[in-house]
Parts: sequence; C-alpha cells; structure tokens
Amino acid sequence: MINPRTFATPGAVLALTALATVLALTVRGDRYYSDPVGLACWYGACWLLFAAAVRCLRGVPVRRVAALVLGGSVIVAATGLLAPPRTSSDMYRYAWDGRVQASGVSPYDHVPADPALAGLRDGWLFPTGPGCEGPERARIATPGEQGERSSGSAQVHCTRINRPGVPTIYPPLAEGYFLLVHALSPDDGRARHKPLQTGGALLSVGVTGVLLLVLRRRGADLRYAAYWAWCPVVPLEAVNNAHADVLGVLLGVAGLAAVVRRRTTGGALLGAAAATKLIPAVLLPGALAGVRRWRDAATVLVPAGVVMGLVYLPYILLSRGSVLGYLGGYVEEEGYDDASAGSRYALLRLVLPDGWVTWAMAAGVLCAVVRVLLRGDPQRPWSGALFVTGTAFLLLTPSYSWYALLLVALVALDGRWEWLAVALAGAVKYVMGQWDGSGFVISATAYGIAACVVLAGAVLRERARDKAVALRVGGAREHQDTESGAPAEPGAGAHSGTVSAPVAPRPPTGPDSKRSSATSSEGSAP
Repeated sequence: MINPRTFATPGAVLALTALATVLALTVRGDRYYSDPVGLACWYGACWLLFAAAVRCLRGVPVRRVAALVLGGSVIVAATGLLAPPRTSSDMYRYAWDGRVQASGVSPYDHVPADPALAGLRDGWLFPTGPGCEGPERARIATPGEQGERSSGSAQVHCTRINRPGVPTIYPPLAEGYFLLVHALSPDDGRARHKPLQTGGALLSVGVTGVLLLVLRRRGADLRYAAYWAWCPVVPLEAVNNAHADVLGVLLGVAGLAAVVRRRTTGGALLGAAAATKLIPAVLLPGALAGVRRWRDAATVLVPAGVVMGLVYLPYILLSRGSVLGYLGGYVEEEGYDDASAGSRYALLRLVLPDGWVTWAMAAGVLCAVVRVLLRGDPQRPWSGALFVTGTAFLLLTPSYSWYALLLVALVALDGRWEWLAVALAGAVKYVMGQWDGSGFVISATAYGIAACVVLAGAVLRERARDKAVALRVGGAREHQDTESGAPAEPGAGAHSGTVSAPVAPRPPTGPDSKRSSATSSEGSAP
C-alpha cells in the first residue's frame, strides 16, 4: 500500500512553485489603478495557493521542514523584486529621507517640496515633463519656475513622493535604516527602489530564520514559520513596496522571544521595534503577560523607554522642529479622530452611533490588554500580543495591508492560523477601496468575515482542547484500572469503541516548563 506521505514533499514543492509563479505574475502586472477588481482576484489566487502550500506541508517529514520553509521564504521573497513598487509610494519617501540625512539635514525640518533642498533632488524621484504623467505624481514648485514662466519655457516639475508638502512621519530607527540603505546604495543616479526592496527581502528572510530558531527552542512545530515565510503579504508589502514595517517585525519577534528568559534584553528589543514603527508598541502587553510585581514590569518597560530615548536623542539635537513630524496630521487625515469619516471603525459603526465609536474602540482594546495582563501566559508572550494586536485591528479596521505584517509574524509564533483572516481583510480593503470609493461597505464586509473566522477558530480550538483533555483523563483511568486489576468502567476507553489516549506524560522541566500543553496552547498544525 502506498503511503500518502511519500508524495507530501513533492506536493508541497509543487504548491510552493505555483504560489511563487502567481506572485511573480501579480507583481509584474500593474493593475492597482487600472483594474483593482482584477488585482483583487490575483491576490485571492495567491492566498488560495498559500493555503494549499501550507496544507501540503503538514505531511512533510519533520527533518525536511526547516529547509523547505527557509528555501521557500527566499523564493517567495524574491518575487517582490521583479518590479518597482506597485501599490504604494511610501518607499520613495524612504529614499528621500536617506538622501537628506546623508547631506547632514534632519528629515523632520524640511518637506520634500521645499525649494531650499532643490540641490538634493535626484531625477528619478523628481521627474519633469513626460515623467510627470501617471498616478502618484505630485506637482511641486522649483526655484527657477518664475523665470521659466516669464520666458515661456516653463516645464512641469513633480515628485513621486506622496504628501510632499509635509515633513516625514517615520520614527528615528526607521530613519537610521533609510540612511544605511542610502549609504550602501550605488551612487550612479539610477532608481533606488532596488536597494530598499533588497533590504526588505533580507529582513523578511531574517524573520523566517528567527521564527525557526524560536520554534525549535520551544519544541513547537516548525511548520508554523510557513505562516510568515510563504504568506503573500510578505513579498507584496515587505519586499515589493519595501515597507519599513518588516524591520519592526524582526525586532518585535526577537524581543518577544527574548523576554521569556531575559526581560531586559526583550524590553530593549521591543523598544527598538517601537522606535522603527509605532505599531509594535502593541506587543508590550504580551511581554507583560502574567507579571504581578512592578519590579518585573520595570525590567521590560525601562529598557524599552531607554532605547527609544537614545535613538530619538540625536534627531532631537539635530532638528529644529518636532521629531514627531507629520504624525498628528496623519491621524487626522486618516480619520482616526472622526468616526464618521472614511471607513475606520467599520464593525463598530454597524452597531453603534458614531459618537460612541471611539470610546468603544478604546474600551475594547483596554479590555484585551487587561485580559492579557491578568490571565496571559508569561512563557508565551506572543500569544497575548497576538490577541491584543488582532483585537485592535478588528476594532480599528485599518486600510493599509502592510500593517498586518506584524500580525502575520505573531500568527507564525503562536500557530493560531485563523487570525490570518484579519491580514487578508486588510489586503482586500486596501485593493478594493480603489473601486468602492469610500470603502466602508468593503471594510465592514471583509473585517466582518475575518471576525467570524476568528470566532469560529476559537470555538473549534476550545472543543478540540476539551476533547483532548477528556481522552487523556479517560486513558489515565483505564491505565490505573489495568494496573490495579479492576475492570474498566462501562463505556470508557477501548470498551466504548473509542481510542484511548496514553497516560499524560510528566511535565517537562526547564525554561518552558510553565507552558500550557501543546494541545491547548500551541494551536493546530498548519
């Protein structure tokens, strides 16, 4: 009889090859503005193949999993390098901030459209004439424009940078990353998107490596790492669009892994993650899960605050203005301060008046944080971090799919695959928002379905845990009856036609001895 596991590895390789092929075709196609519905279909195909590849991975022998996951991570990430950024122009601001810093100017002091920095403008970032045709081109003024108009030789000047009239919004560690990439880039005047994309690819594969190391150390299923390594969000957002969020993800994953044994190191890494992109600050409740003493909490929070202060200090000294940049304006622009604007808080707005929504969102997130602080497992900080982060996403219903990079990495750490539905909802909203106008209907629908998937996954997981506990208890009783020579209880174990579980093993010792059992806390295998 042929063993189905014989074909598991070839099947996983075939599914992974199909996934990489469709991802490559998706990246090569430029459909974001011309055909958002068609692009959504390509995204859907990528996610279906991703699910198929992860499902095939279940049958792959354990000894081959790490190599297959890591090799697949390299291939999947490489597909994002096949074209310039397709669905976001944020990378062009990264390149500009690196250019400005290299000249000794603070990126917080001048806007890209400032004529005072005209000498730093590279042609690929600031095209003229025909290069200004197409979307994502903002008209700007130049120092000599008045003279050009008077002579009749005026030429259109524009930039690829979005919001060129406002200062940068990115925290200092991200700015340091932009400067590093600029310093390592070839100075030949050509487009600089490849260095930033390459940096994103290296960081995304680095996250896969850290995940595999953490999972191996915990004795968890290495297949969980594929939730990040092969997820379509990674090549599309971390690599092709080169979003700096991936650096924050790497630091955040490392911080959560370190805080279990070394709180000070973990806190410092989490502070660095928040200094890269503010979103990783939601990881702190997970890092403090189950902490009962202020001293223990301080060993995480103080290093995090010190690291943030140290990386902000050089920019505070160098800058004349606020190092928060456009943060306040961004919050207002995106409608986070006005529940009736745009498609924010879509699920809450279905059931609550707009005036209550902001308070309800804050209360919901606070409840999630308190639950994690009081009932979370200190040996599994990523579990609490996933719950807080996922809850915040469902309540806020963000429009930008790259925010979900952090959520995907937490899923890979914890194994609760149902939360990936939230990341998919963000991608659907971002792409289809171009077609729907306001995006509210699509936002409510996509995130509503994601919430149902999360709830269904939680119910199924609870039932599986109860069943496993019942089998373990029944097996232990049967074992005791057999050892004592007493007849087994009617309807129990093998006499009832059910399969008896072996006696529960003795709890492990060592750093992970306080963990919950694999059945109850590690999540289901991919």
